Amino acid sequence: MARRLLVLGAGSGASNNLIGSLRADPSLHIVGCHADRFVLNKSPADRNYLVLPTEHRGYLDSLRRVIAAERIDLLIPNSDGDVLAVARRRGWCPCRLFLPRRPVIERCQDKYDLSVFLRRHGVPAPRTWPIRRLADVDRIFRGVGRRQRLWCRIRQGGGSRGAIPVTRPEQARSWIAYWHEMRGVSTASFTLSEYLPGRDFAAQGLWRDGELLLLKVCERLSYFGGGSQPSGTSSTPALGKLLTDERVTAVCTDALRALDRRASGVFSVDLKEDTTGQPCVTEINAGRFCMITPIFDRTGHHNMALTYVRLACGERIAPLRDDPDQDYYLVRDLDTLPGIFRHDALFTSIIDVRRP
Repeated sequence: MARRLLVLGAGSGASNNLIGSLRADPSLHIVGCHADRFVLNKSPADRNYLVLPTEHRGYLDSLRRVIAAERIDLLIPNSDGDVLAVARRRGWCPCRLFLPRRPVIERCQDKYDLSVFLRRHGVPAPRTWPIRRLADVDRIFRGVGRRQRLWCRIRQGGGSRGAIPVTRPEQARSWIAYWHEMRGVSTASFTLSEYLPGRDFAAQGLWRDGELLLLKVCERLSYFGGGSQPSGTSSTPALGKLLTDERVTAVCTDALRALDRRASGVFSVDLKEDTTGQPCVTEINAGRFCMITPIFDRTGHHNMALTYVRLACGERIAPLRDDPDQDYYLVRDLDTLPGIFRHDALFTSIIDVRRP
């Protein structure tokens, strides 16, 4: 019998990418839903439902109506807001869920709490200081030394929202004051942390009862929209390269063991190298797929999205060792589908006239 899936956030880039990966199994019946009818109209799901927003008290009830009408087997939330809303109330869902425990999700959605927790458990992560009032900025800079580059960012949210590198206290104070005055973000929402200058990695893995079953890694080589961001970076690469890095795998494994020795679900981990080349965890998205999941689904021997569905539906799967061809690149731009190319394909049907 074909499995019936409900993907939340349908029509968004992240969920449309996920649905595209799930289409590798034509037997799946995919239903989508979203609280915005305009976004929902872009959904490629087989059927789409308009639901209440996550902050509405009737949100879960609206999902339950879709689950009943479509005889859904598995619910897949795919944004931080949806993951937390679905996980907050136990026992409400009449179909399968494959999510981390709520305390793990909440810890991962607070970048300051996560960084402090990981460092306390010996997992490499940037030193991070909370800002409760603007006067804290000068105190933090005095502690690390003036002209030391630090990373100023909002402790919750994604997409490098509110993130900027700073070298002087006045830069950080002005940045925080701007976000408070113009965007309504409280001063206490910001942190300062150690600036990590090295290579930038995105890892996505599947865990079941604390066991790592599958992990793939991509290096960010350039950033989507990075040129228009004050930080010069973005959590989503414009150009990324698939690779195998045992250091990254080891740090991800240590981080998940520290968070929950019985961790289950999908975890997307961002890492950046420090001055010594050590990969450090900067962020973990618990319970959802990352925007660039196609490079992890359409390469190697194992489609991660489909493996997730199999695990969530109760299949027993042994740890999977995936050593894909490393010559795969992800290329992204606005209003185009993400492309995944082998290195040699980057020169196919291209006439090079750079030299006479």
